[in-house]
Amino acid sequence: MFRVQFHREWLSMMRSRDEVLNPLVFLFLAVTLFAMGFGGDAKVLGEFSPGIVWVLVLLANLLSLEAMFRRDFEDGSLEQMVLLADPQFLPVLAKITAQWCVTGFAMTLLAPVVALMLNMPVSALPTLMVCLLLGTPALSLVGAVGAALTVGLRRGGVLLALLVLPLYLPVLIFGVSAVVDVMAGIDTVAQIYWLAAISMLAVTAAPFAVVAAIRISVEQT
Repeated sequence: MFRVQFHREWLSMMRSRDEVLNPLVFLFLAVTLFAMGFGGDAKVLGEFSPGIVWVLVLLANLLSLEAMFRRDFEDGSLEQMVLLADPQFLPVLAKITAQWCVTGFAMTLLAPVVALMLNMPVSALPTLMVCLLLGTPALSLVGAVGAALTVGLRRGGVLLALLVLPLYLPVLIFGVSAVVDVMAGIDTVAQIYWLAAISMLAVTAAPFAVVAAIRISVEQT
C-alpha cells in the first residue's frame, strides 16, 4: 500500500511541476537577495549563513505544505484514502514521504550550492547536509499535521503558518547551532542526535495525528 500510494503521489507531483519547482526557485531567489543585500561583505555574510540557510529551507518547505492534501480533498479521494486504508496511516506516510523527497531531500542536495553562495566555509558543508537530512523530515511530518487541519479552509495559508512555525523552532535551533558550532571548531554530535530524535518522534506520532486531523477537516465540510 505504501509503495502504490508513493508511486501515485510521485506521478501526480511530476505532472504539476510548478508545485515541485516553486520551493526550490524561492530558495535560490531568496539566497540571491540575501547575498546582494549584504553588499559584498563576505565575512559577515558567512557568519550569518547557517541561520539564513535554515530559515529559507523552513520557509520553502512551508510553501509546499498547503497543496499536500488540497487536490485529494477537492476530488474526494482524501476521505476514501483515510477511511478505507488499513492501516490508515500508511497512505498518509507515503504522501508525506513523497513531499519530503521533492522538498527536504532536494534542498539537502542543493544545500552546498546555496551555502557557497552565502560564503559558508567548505568545512561546514558536510555538517549542514547531515543536519538537513535529519531535520527536514520533521519539518514535513509536523507540517503535514497543520496542512491536514487547514485543508478544508479556502485561505488556510496564514493559519497553517501560525500553527506550524512555532513547532519548527526546535529543528531550527538545533540545525543552526550545529553548523555554527562546527564553524567555530566545536563538537556538534549533540545537536545531530537531537535532530535525529525529533525526526524519529515525528515519524512515530505525526501520521496518526494527520489521520485524526483529516477526519476533523472532512467532518467540518
